[in-house]
Order: sequence, then C-alpha cells, then structure tokens
Amino acid sequence: MKFNKLGRTDLEVSEICLGTMTWGRQNTEQDACDQIEYALDQGVNFMDTAELYATPANASTYGLTETFIGNWFERTGKRDKWILASKVAGPGNRWIRDGSQMTGSTVREALEASLKRLKTDYLDLYQLHWPNRGHYHFERSWAYAPHKKSTEGVLPNMLEVLETLDALVREGKVRHIGLSNETAWGIMQYLRLAEENDLPRVVSVQNEYSLLRRYFDHDLAEISHHEDIGLLAYSPLAGGALSGKYMDGAMPEGSRGELGVMYRHNEFSEPAIRAYLTLAEDYGLDPCQMALAFCLTRPFMTSVIIGATTMDQLRTDIGAADVTLSEEVLRDIEAIHRRYPRPI
Repeated sequence: MKFNKLGRTDLEVSEICLGTMTWGRQNTEQDACDQIEYALDQGVNFMDTAELYATPANASTYGLTETFIGNWFERTGKRDKWILASKVAGPGNRWIRDGSQMTGSTVREALEASLKRLKTDYLDLYQLHWPNRGHYHFERSWAYAPHKKSTEGVLPNMLEVLETLDALVREGKVRHIGLSNETAWGIMQYLRLAEENDLPRVVSVQNEYSLLRRYFDHDLAEISHHEDIGLLAYSPLAGGALSGKYMDGAMPEGSRGELGVMYRHNEFSEPAIRAYLTLAEDYGLDPCQMALAFCLTRPFMTSVIIGATTMDQLRTDIGAADVTLSEEVLRDIEAIHRRYPRPI
C-alpha cells in the first residue's frame, strides 16, 4: 500500500480509503466490522464517513454508519490505527436540522454529535459535505447555471463556518478541514478567507472522479497542483456501473441500482462503459481494478475512496493498489475518453 501526504499536513494517508456509506442499508454492523478489519490488515489507514450515512439517505439510517464505526472503536480500542474523516451535511434533508444551511452553530452541533456516535474525542479530517449555495455535483451539471446564482451572504457564511472550524481545531476536536462536492471558485474563496483571517487552511476536496466523470482534470487539477489541495475521489467505479453489472438492462439483487441509485448508467453512458469493459478484457484486466488503478495514476489524487457491499468486492478493490497499468492501456483509456468525454 502506498501513502500520500494529506495536503500540507504531516498525515500520511493510504492511497486507498475505506468508504462506509453502505453500512446500515446494504451492510450490517457485522459486515462493517469485517470490512474495517480486512482493510486494516491490507495496510489501509484512512476511513471516510459522514453524519448523513447510510445511503441512500433517510431519517431511519441517519448517523447509523458512524455508530457502527464507533462501536468497533470501543470494542477493539484501535481508534489510533485509523486516520478518520467525517462530514457535516449541507442543506436539504429535512431530518437533519430541519434541512437548514450550514452555519457556525450547526457545524458545531453536527461535529459534537458525530464525535459521540464515533466514540472518539477528535476527527483527523472534518469536511463540509456540500456547499450551501448551488453547485454542479449530484447530477446537476446539465442544469447548473452559476450566472443565475446570487453570492449575497455567501462569503460571510463561509467566514462564519471557517471561524467555527478554527475554534474546533483549537479545542482539539478536529485536526484538519476539507471540502466536498465543491467547485474551483468555492475552494479558492475558502483559501483566501483562511489566509486573510489566519484561519485553518483546507487540505483536501472530496469530489466525484471516475473514467466516466473527469471534471477534475482541468481547473480543479490546477488548483490541486498549485495549492496542495489533494483529491479524495468518491464513486471511482461510477456507483458500480463500471463493473458492467447493469449492462443490457440487468439489475442485480441487492445492488445500489435496485435501491434507485443507478443514475450513472443510462443510454449515454452505456457505450462508454462497454468500451472500457472491452478494453479491460483485451488486456486481461479486471474492469474494476482497471478503473481504480487509472484513478491512482492521476497526479492530483491523494486517495481513492472505495465502497463495497461484499468481501469479494472489497478484496478486488483494495487489490487495485497492486495493479500497474501499461502505457498502452493508458493510451487506450485516453482514446475512449476522447470518444466519450462526458457520457453522464
């Protein structure tokens, strides 16, 4: 397992991060424990969760994933083996603080509740799950129209949230802060406000990245390089679509697609997925490992967040860390990307 610096911190995180969002919906607490222990045995030291989880999100499973993790920490006493990240939910879910926007007070409220569920005194990384303002993530890219959005109150709110995060860092409850589902403009505003007001500097951004969704390759990659804001890539298998399990109308029992989370597989993405599946077969590669190994080649990548509902999937995904893609495979991946640059 390889390790990368988390931004400008002294933390070294494994290039594979254990994702947790299925724990509590598709996975039991015992499944979660088994995954934690297996990943740890394979050298993974980085785990990401969120107050929102499990997903697909609803009121009955809110906070359940963090509870599972906290129970494991309490039972094993191995909190110190993990670099632990969690996230405060943005606005929109009525069962989370009545769907309200993030403010200084709600960030503190959310953090205190997460620490209690996780049975720990601190988080290594605390992330803002999505912005208060509009953004292009969560399938909104085709309708995103920033010229129609007002910035009134946005910067004062960002500053208020940063000031609260600064207090939480000073109290020892948070070591570092990060963003998620953020844009280039948003990242730069947080960096500017931190520098101007001597507040904590963002160290990472957790955005979607996969063979099918490569928004990060351009402006965000430039920010990552010059500002040391590493990407923590979620959905590197496009919600499982890159495994090929949804091809030709298939709907595996117990899959996220069956739960209604299959938006990355449609009539536009299927030709691209088929091309990547053929490429993997031509080179004798597992398609999931090829997709993950590609993400690991990106110069802005700090860690790739994997999610698995079975131990076989977890073994395959973590095994991608040992796969080196040849120049020929990388060349052919780029050829497919040129044909299908934005299929979803």
